[in-house]
Amino acid sequence: LVGYSMQGLGKFGFYEVFKNIYSKMLGEENAYLWRTSLYLAASASAEFFADIMLCPMEAVKVRVQTQPGWATTLREGVPRMYAEEGLWGFYKGITPLWGRQIPYTMMKFACFERTVELLYKHVVPKPRSDCSKSEQLVVTFAAGYIAGVFCAIVSHPADTIVSKLNKAPGSSVMEIGRSLGWMGMWGGLGPRIIMIGTLTALQWFIYDGVKVTLRLPRPPAGEMPESLRKKLEAKQQS
Repeated sequence: LVGYSMQGLGKFGFYEVFKNIYSKMLGEENAYLWRTSLYLAASASAEFFADIMLCPMEAVKVRVQTQPGWATTLREGVPRMYAEEGLWGFYKGITPLWGRQIPYTMMKFACFERTVELLYKHVVPKPRSDCSKSEQLVVTFAAGYIAGVFCAIVSHPADTIVSKLNKAPGSSVMEIGRSLGWMGMWGGLGPRIIMIGTLTALQWFIYDGVKVTLRLPRPPAGEMPESLRKKLEAKQQS
């Protein structure tokens, strides 16, 4: 719980930070034109740092769950893992964790942002500014669930490898991959889609709900800058 709380805080917080940084680097018009790439880059950068916060907790959690008797609590597991494997024991799964979580988060944020944009454009019969808070949160939940389905599919093979890697100390990613085979990496995908879809929808619902409640800035999804709109109108008239 502590690890995932730290990761979630880092993920959502750093995403807003990097999105703002990259938007300023690109400029308002290019940030709109390249918005999908912007979402992907900002979310990948955020997850890179969030996983560094998560990895030690994840390594201990998996060991506790998969090796009965090894430890029963985080307080017992941390010193034992350090004694057995040193500092590297906490981070030996960082590469496959990045392989699982970075594509997952890229899909989570980019798919959510574009799905919200499409829902308001093609499904919701009025602009977001005319929608009530509850109507906006319904759109958020729906977009979050759709994003979660894609997240589960993209990240599932790496998630399987991470779990197996922590069950078998001393083994490598390549060894685990060869032992599982291509089909073995996709075992349990169905239940994971249901779980991740619901979890992602709730995460976005809570995150957006907090922003709505506290009246934090929520820029309209995919709104074209006025300067770019004028340029395109002038180009069409010429």
